[in-house]
Amino acid sequence: MRGALTKILLVSMMLVALAYEAGAQRYDRGYDFSKSGMFVKKGTWVAGGTANYSIHHNDNYEFLVADNINSVGYKLSVSPAVCYMLKNNLGVGLRMEYSRNMFKLDTAAVNVAGTTISIKNYHLIKQMITTKAILRNYIPIGDSKRFAMFNETQLSFGFGQGKVLNGNGTYPQGSYDIITNFGLNLCPGLMAFADEHFAVEVTVNMLGLNISHVDQTHNQVYHGSRNSTSVNFRVNVLSVGVGLYYYL
Repeated sequence: MRGALTKILLVSMMLVALAYEAGAQRYDRGYDFSKSGMFVKKGTWVAGGTANYSIHHNDNYEFLVADNINSVGYKLSVSPAVCYMLKNNLGVGLRMEYSRNMFKLDTAAVNVAGTTISIKNYHLIKQMITTKAILRNYIPIGDSKRFAMFNETQLSFGFGQGKVLNGNGTYPQGSYDIITNFGLNLCPGLMAFADEHFAVEVTVNMLGLNISHVDQTHNQVYHGSRNSTSVNFRVNVLSVGVGLYYYL
């Protein structure tokens, strides 16, 4: 028994020694960003932003188990930003974002297993104003002075309102929401200079933490609230944004 314990102890010591030696050894895989060239120099001001708008209109449309869909809606988002380069390839700044969603459903019918559910006169509208502190890191692609990768870290606080009107029943019913949220997001992207000052950027919201609180008043009588926390690590195609920025 004592001999077995001695062998186990010797093997454990050898494993610890090997792990220490491997940790002490430095591996050079060729990714030394500390020697990356200057892409955006210290003291540069960056101003620009993104804008998105989409609209839909359904006229007696059918989709899977739903038919007789008559609806209209739109999504609008405007996000100007300004940034100052504290160091070469590193800047801090501020981004403001205004978003507004509207959805109006006149009629729709859902048929499941022979049971038909009719929906009509449903109206939703929501708007948010969000302030974001941003940190930008640029990584040149090779020795190029025109193309680069970058990451924008965003610390955000938002405030908004939402209204829902449901006229499907005998009497109209409505709710009013007051929305506050906090977020921490990483938005990597690619950029290319169109000329000496103008650049086009493509970004995607890839990793984020979002905390939301909603206070609701229903029919001006009943009160409720909802808290939610979400963490995501995925590429959301719907969050891809294209922006135009000016470097001065």
